Amino acid sequence: MGDQADSRDLQGSDDPTVDGPATQPDFSDLRAAPRFSLLIRSAKLVYETGEYMCIVRDVSASGVRLRLFHALPAERQVTLELATGETFAIERVWEHEGHAGFRFSNPIDVHRFIAEAGPYPKRPLRLRLELPARLTMLGGEPFDATIRDLSREGARVDTGEMLAIGQKVKIEAKGLPPLTAIVCWRSVPAYGLSFQQSFTFEELAKLAARLQPIDTAPAARRYG
Repeated sequence: MGDQADSRDLQGSDDPTVDGPATQPDFSDLRAAPRFSLLIRSAKLVYETGEYMCIVRDVSASGVRLRLFHALPAERQVTLELATGETFAIERVWEHEGHAGFRFSNPIDVHRFIAEAGPYPKRPLRLRLELPARLTMLGGEPFDATIRDLSREGARVDTGEMLAIGQKVKIEAKGLPPLTAIVCWRSVPAYGLSFQQSFTFEELAKLAARLQPIDTAPAARRYG
C-alpha cells in the first residue's frame, strides 16, 4: 500500500471530460501530495438525491480516485462514506471511463483513512433509501412494507404487520429482482431481513443506480 500511483490517477489532465485549458482547475496540489495505492476499499458516495457504491483505488491527503459502476449525479459537492461510518466532504474534479478523481474539502490523515479508523466497527455498506415493497409470508397474502436500507446481504424494512424471528418472507419491489429472506431481528415496526442469496458488490452498485434518480452532467458517460 506504499506504492505511488500513476501521475494521472488524481490529476486527470488528459481526460476529455474535464474542462478545457482556459477553465481547467489547478491540480498542482493533487500532484504534489504523496499517493497510496489501495487494492480495494468499499465506500459510498452520498448525494442529496441518493447513495451510490464505489471502490477507493488510491488516496492522498488532498484527493482520492474512485472506481465507479455508473455515471454520477451532476452535483460536484458530495460526501464519501467508508464502511466504518467515517465521512469526508469531497468535490469531483474529473470523471472518465469508470473512474473519477475527487478533491477533499480539507486535508485528511491518509494512514487513518487506509486503516479505516472510524466511529463504528467496519461493517457491510448499507444504502439508505425509501422503497415501497410488498412482502409475502408462506401461505399468506402480500402486505405493504417500506425498505429503509439495503446491503449485499440484507435489508431493513418497516411494516405494520407482525413478523417473527426466523420467519421466511418473499420481497417484491420495483427495480429489485425477486428476493427471499429470513427475519433476523425486529424492533417493531422495523425488521432486519437476511437474504437467502446475496448480491455481489457490483450488482448492488448497479442496483443503486436503478433505484435512485441520477441527473448526470452533460459530459458524463454511463458504464456497463
